[in-house]
Amino acid sequence: MSIANVLDQLTKEGELYTREEGSAVRCVACGHRCLIREGRRGICQVRFNEGGVLRVPFGYVAALQADPIEKKPFNHVFPGETALTFGMLGCDFHCGYCQNWYTSQAMREPESDSSVNLIREITPARIVDAARRTRASVVVSSYNEPLITSEWAAAIFKEAKAAGLKCAYVSNGNNTPEVMEYLRPYLDAYKVDLKSMNDKNYRKLGGVLQNTLDGIQRAGALGIWVEVVTLVIPGFNDSNEELWDAARFLASVSPDIPWHVTAFHKDYKMTENDNTDARTLQRAADIGREAGLHFVYAGNLPGHVGEYEHTFCPGCNRPAIERRGYRVRAYRVTGEGKCASCGTVIPGVWTGDPSGVRINGAGIPLPVF
Repeated sequence: MSIANVLDQLTKEGELYTREEGSAVRCVACGHRCLIREGRRGICQVRFNEGGVLRVPFGYVAALQADPIEKKPFNHVFPGETALTFGMLGCDFHCGYCQNWYTSQAMREPESDSSVNLIREITPARIVDAARRTRASVVVSSYNEPLITSEWAAAIFKEAKAAGLKCAYVSNGNNTPEVMEYLRPYLDAYKVDLKSMNDKNYRKLGGVLQNTLDGIQRAGALGIWVEVVTLVIPGFNDSNEELWDAARFLASVSPDIPWHVTAFHKDYKMTENDNTDARTLQRAADIGREAGLHFVYAGNLPGHVGEYEHTFCPGCNRPAIERRGYRVRAYRVTGEGKCASCGTVIPGVWTGDPSGVRINGAGIPLPVF
């Protein structure tokens, strides 16, 4: 049985669409806003029109794993705690350097067709049970683009919220007002990949720069905690000019948005660009601070980026959280989310019981299946 036949059976009628003339439907789950005629698929390939009804992925995962929330990366959401992360198949972008291409490019990349073997049918209740068993505090949709599987995420998040868990997306930010209003009751945190400040680069990846910029602003305006990641790729988006543009934009939205600049390594179809070194990450992080951002992090190269692994209080400039890689080594944030040294509020989503924060936790991913 083909991957399309398997995936098409694991669907339900979507909620994020409108009916159009001639049995066409308009999907509003992502910024592409695909007009999908009967018998056709959207750009993501996993949302399709069957008899004038939009069918969407539901009832399975292709990945389910418990690991440190810092790996997402979130640095201002329950530091030191475990996130249960689930993912499906498919994406609305086609980034040539995608590290999750095997699952994200399903239905688009023939070499990823065997990802069908990763599929496990499951219920939202079983996923929440897995979160309890792994002592996770947050349930996260990631690995593929969560926007295109939002109906499934919402079903899981309803159960997770009822169980007292936080919920988050790891997304490309190509959202719409409709999908964000749909997710608003459930989402506590939203991590966005800001891939470039050059629209030509964005279009090579299958997106539109303005859609992502709008998506960042939209999530913040809804009161969802936002963190932004830029994978710094030599020769693609690492010029001072482009880094300044990204930092200034984020600072204009809110200087409290954490900006993670992370290291690229050769993968998938992008193998000619150099890997990112620590000096490049430190240069990018310096630009972020100079642009007025309060929280700038350099990731993926633990022990090589100095103070850019830590969270500093914007009031007294003392380290409120010290890290190495995915491990929290010191935690000085009160249960009210304030600096333990001076009482300045540190924006984020914090635990009410700082004594329970795992210090020097193992940070080893835990398979759930």
